[in-house]
Amino acid sequence: MHFGGLDAVVEEPIWKTLWNGVQDALFPRKLPPLQLTSTPIAVPDRMRVKRSPMSSALSALVHAVVIGLIVLFAIEQWHERQIQKKQQAEVAATPLIPALPMKDVMGGGGGGGNHETVEASKGKLPEMTKRPLAPPQILKIDNPKLPVTPSIMIPQPIKLPDNPNMPNIGIPQSTQVALASQGSGSGSGFGTGSGGGIGSGNGNGLGPGEGGGYGGGAMHPGGGVSAPVLIYDPDPEFSDEARRAKYQGICLVGLIVDAQGNPQQVHVVRPLGMGLDEKAIEAVRQYKFKPAMFKGKAVPVEINIEVNFRIY
Repeated sequence: MHFGGLDAVVEEPIWKTLWNGVQDALFPRKLPPLQLTSTPIAVPDRMRVKRSPMSSALSALVHAVVIGLIVLFAIEQWHERQIQKKQQAEVAATPLIPALPMKDVMGGGGGGGNHETVEASKGKLPEMTKRPLAPPQILKIDNPKLPVTPSIMIPQPIKLPDNPNMPNIGIPQSTQVALASQGSGSGSGFGTGSGGGIGSGNGNGLGPGEGGGYGGGAMHPGGGVSAPVLIYDPDPEFSDEARRAKYQGICLVGLIVDAQGNPQQVHVVRPLGMGLDEKAIEAVRQYKFKPAMFKGKAVPVEINIEVNFRIY
């Protein structure tokens, strides 16, 4: 029977459905044997195919390059963190100020190290003397037969803040206490500088600066340091404004005379005005000196010079 193109569903009585279920349970029908109509398809065995040696070598090379880049990146990050810590420690460190004032305080400084990646270790200062015989260093032999006391060049008498109870020599302001290290500098000593001293300077003294001593910056005449001798001083020129106003006076100029006798870091200490300060700097930059000496060695010193502007 069809209704609107759809097959009509004929429902069987419930007793007939139950009877068919009992018959299927007690007397199952024998079905004809199953006949397979599908056919197998050959599939290649990927495990039996040998891999090309070239592809294996290329894969190993790529993996090695990736691992190397990861390790290099990790080392660079660690190195940058160490540098940042080192810079922070150097910025945070307070300068060593002598406990006893001196009339002729000598500037200068020193530095050292042993090309080590670890920051110089914390410790006490070595013996201070005018003529050091051996730079401070980490002793490799516990009981040397001919011991030489390590020392740095500091003018006497002077007392620097120190902790003599520390067992080893090092930098009092350092924060590195885990490893025994002389720092990244050179020439033995401790720090980031060079010359067999302690600190970031150049020389066998203490702290920034160079040439021995302490305090940083250039030395000053006195305390065994001779004054530089002026050997060439051209006359300064007047500015047009000062010449018209017939203005004259003395301009005080500060500078550092380096170890070659040349003026460096020329600046005005007491200005005169009317364009004469610039003329004074131009003249002083042309000056030539016989350099200052300390223990037979030319050293940079900081001095002041009066430049006289006078209308004759």
